[in-house]
Amino acid sequence: QVQLVESGGGLVQPGGSLRLSCAASGSMFSPDAMGWYRQAPGKQREPVATIMSGGRPNYADSVKGRFTISRDNAKSTVYLQMNSLKPEDTAVYYCYALEVRRGTYWGQGTQVTVSS
Repeated sequence: QVQLVESGGGLVQPGGSLRLSCAASGSMFSPDAMGWYRQAPGKQREPVATIMSGGRPNYADSVKGRFTISRDNAKSTVYLQMNSLKPEDTAVYYCYALEVRRGTYWGQGTQVTVSS
């Protein structure tokens, strides 16, 4: 059984920073890709950032230059450093982990609110 546990969400003022973490646990689980999606009220879930097992990252245009994704393969953990946050970044952030032979797993979601 694979589980993803997220942490690090919260309330921050515009221009501030937050760091999200997501740890994957499970026997012999070695994700090929890990990343983050987000869903704002009334909107569809959208991709934010992805990082492959070899370390290559990809970002949505809306977060390029502000967000940085990284991962610790030994810990099966992915991080999202979010800087220069804007009110439009407010959403529930979901992490995911994909292992080709097992499929995709999702975290429970963590709320990020950017407001003054």
